[in-house]
Amino acid sequence: MSPAMTRDTLTGSRIRERRLMAGLRQADLARDAGISASYLNLIEHNRRRIGGKLLVTIATILGVEPAMLTEGATATLVATLRAAAADAGTDAAEIARTEEFARRFPGWAEVLAAAHRRLASLERVIETLSDRLTHDPQLAASLHELLSTAAAIRSTASILAETGEIDAEWRDRFHRNLNQDSRRLAESSKALVTYLDESPDAGTARGTPQEDVDAFLGAHEYHFPELEQADADPARSTQDASELTTDAARQIAAAMLQRIADDARALPLAPFRAALARHGPDPVALAQDFSCELPMVFRRLAAMPPEALPGQLGLVICDAAGSILFRRPVAGFALPRFGACCPLWTLFSALCRPLLPIRRRVEQAGRAPSRFDCLAIAWPEGVTDFDADPLLRSYMLILPVRETGEPLGDVKQVGSSCRICPRTDCRARREPSILGEGF
Repeated sequence: MSPAMTRDTLTGSRIRERRLMAGLRQADLARDAGISASYLNLIEHNRRRIGGKLLVTIATILGVEPAMLTEGATATLVATLRAAAADAGTDAAEIARTEEFARRFPGWAEVLAAAHRRLASLERVIETLSDRLTHDPQLAASLHELLSTAAAIRSTASILAETGEIDAEWRDRFHRNLNQDSRRLAESSKALVTYLDESPDAGTARGTPQEDVDAFLGAHEYHFPELEQADADPARSTQDASELTTDAARQIAAAMLQRIADDARALPLAPFRAALARHGPDPVALAQDFSCELPMVFRRLAAMPPEALPGQLGLVICDAAGSILFRRPVAGFALPRFGACCPLWTLFSALCRPLLPIRRRVEQAGRAPSRFDCLAIAWPEGVTDFDADPLLRSYMLILPVRETGEPLGDVKQVGSSCRICPRTDCRARREPSILGEGF
């Protein structure tokens, strides 16, 4: 029996459950719905189908949406409960009866689902803060300043305390040093507290020009309508951008927007949208249609208006050193804000095989693992001279895999970054994870 038929045959049971929860007698509900009690009895025992106006009438009397009677608990709630059971790491939960539990005890089901979402949210906060403490350049510089200043004060104080007779001139010099270093320590401490202050803007604090650019692109949803015009001026789009706080950030953003404008001229919006409707997000088919390189198609897909895309997608670009140059995130695939990414990503595999397209189906480790098709290729930037090594850029398009119930084939396990990856048996691990057993 298909899931749709199962849901349909349980409608009567759901009506009975809701009637009992509402404290209504069968005769009272039948009277209010304008049917006989015997007919309602057949419905509640799933011996008569129900739909249309009668279903809406009974749902209104019971104070629920009709979908709650025909479909039971929402798919999202059931999926969340199953994820919670899987994350618990035990076999105690009756996974097969998840929908029945959500149907019979919707209140408790919502409590469990909310607790699971809250736990996942707190874990993300912990991961972000840990990653920030480890790799944030501004925080590292501030801590270095604090430690070096404290060491200088301790050294001067030790000389004054342990030396018996000190010449007056040297004593005054040491006192001046103590005064200056203590002021510097106070200023450094104040600056650090300000940086870590949990103000409304604390969550958006950025430490590098690249982070400013990421925030700028994200604020525009990675699409700039003005750049679709033939006479577009990318520099104009960066002039009044509040996210770009430094000249370096504006220069990086201007270079990115120039590339977006060049791609838009080579792959005009209307024809590209039409090709996208025909082929879907298939980079090879799109590249063949426009006789262009795969990296250009990757970039164009990432810069399309959201409503033009058939679904979610992400894009990551790195250089030969593995440094991330561009990131368009996609829900479920974590991209670390600081530090190095997982070395098992298809993005880095492509660097070992330039010009060769690579496709991998991956599952990123986490509380609710998600699966993605990752399409990657490493491509040289510009024309390479005979006496110069090629300057490679690696591109990885990230496409969520739709759950169809069919076998997924070979799925490669990857992480986000070693520090927050729960996989203990990974041969590519660079450092221990902060996630304890069962986290």
